Amino acid sequence: MQKLLVELKNTLGDAPQVPCSVSEVLNRDKSLSVPYKVLANNSSDEDQHSGKSRQDLRVPVLNMRGKPLMPTTPGKARILLQQRKATVIQRSPFTIQICYLTGNYTQNIKLGIDAGYSTIGFSTVTEKSELLSGELTLRKRVSKFIEQKRHYRRARRNRLWHRKPRFNNRSKLEGWFAPSIQHKLETHLRLIKKLAKILPITKIRVEVASFDTHKLQNPEIKGVEYQQGELQGYEVREYLLEKWGRKCAYCGKSNLPLEIEHIVPKIRGGTDRVSNLTLACHKCNQKKGDKTASEFGYPEIQKKAKQTLKATAFMNIVRWRLVNTLKCDWTYGYITKHDRIKFGMEKSHVNDAFVIAGGTTQSRSKPYRLTQTRRNNRSIQTNRRGYKPSIRRQMYRLHPNDLVRYIKTLYNVKGVHSYGKYVILVDKVGKLIDINVKKVELVKYGKGIQF
Repeated sequence: MQKLLVELKNTLGDAPQVPCSVSEVLNRDKSLSVPYKVLANNSSDEDQHSGKSRQDLRVPVLNMRGKPLMPTTPGKARILLQQRKATVIQRSPFTIQICYLTGNYTQNIKLGIDAGYSTIGFSTVTEKSELLSGELTLRKRVSKFIEQKRHYRRARRNRLWHRKPRFNNRSKLEGWFAPSIQHKLETHLRLIKKLAKILPITKIRVEVASFDTHKLQNPEIKGVEYQQGELQGYEVREYLLEKWGRKCAYCGKSNLPLEIEHIVPKIRGGTDRVSNLTLACHKCNQKKGDKTASEFGYPEIQKKAKQTLKATAFMNIVRWRLVNTLKCDWTYGYITKHDRIKFGMEKSHVNDAFVIAGGTTQSRSKPYRLTQTRRNNRSIQTNRRGYKPSIRRQMYRLHPNDLVRYIKTLYNVKGVHSYGKYVILVDKVGKLIDINVKKVELVKYGKGIQF
């Protein structure tokens, strides 16, 4: 057995004994948490800023019935695999399942979710350490794909000689979301469900926020007057921070004190409406003086201030729907910001999720970078005669982001061509290989949420 390079610490005394493989084939995959050796210092300079900086890698463990137990260290996991007391059921995050009867003792694990329009941050925390954390980048251009599907459907129906009349199903149900927003909500739920399958999570907390543009523009608004306006129930400063990316609108600098500033000064006829407010550092604010943004040399500032915020609508609607669906606890953004600054952590989705979960001085884990892959993707191809495009109906054996083995080495699939007969592989350094699909062996499908 391979000797450990360092002495493992932070191991729970009552943690179940679980494994990590020493298979050379498995360990060639960079996505595994333990390639060839066990690391003790798994902290990154970017996201680890609070408390202890040393954290042993953890291997999620399932019992014989598939229920999650407390994760263990790679060393204990390796021993169980060598003794054939456990089997590997997932490559990333590396997860094993016990092959003998064990108890169901677990500890309290809190899951913090930093819900977002384009990125989701998550962190699972115990009293002593952070077990698993990361950021999931949501898919983009969903609205474009939905519009493309609509054109396919319309073209197909136009080719029919007769179609039976449909029922009157054009009404929208209560709580209806646009498909692109519904996709983001379902992705949050899928991620939480995926984490709950490998970790015995006992408590979930989500960060919520709400904007009140009506009160920003008219503090005395009430009743039916709320039917007019842009926002709802939010602090002006927090709204502007979200809208302007937490940077000075003029010089673009971040990580410095920002002041709320009028694009058109009140002495020049400007108002306190949110569309006339922006953020500026003290130097730019003083330098601008009583000039308008256009006179100061930034005519695009006022144009950008009038743009709508899709991310704001998401935080207004979807976050609360997520809380009500999960029936979980919630916290507010200003509380998260206060605690994050208190513990000296930089702004990131992982650090926010760590604070949301109740993290303080626990030892941190190295965060995962998650992506989302649309596997069943119908592509447009030209006919063999070169005429108008047609929809490919046949599903090929390999798809982009699949993991395959070729000559005892693991590769990711970049794509296929020649009607699925040849596959393009990419190695760890980015080198492309074009090979016949019959010469590769499928290891893992690249679909859904991938660590």
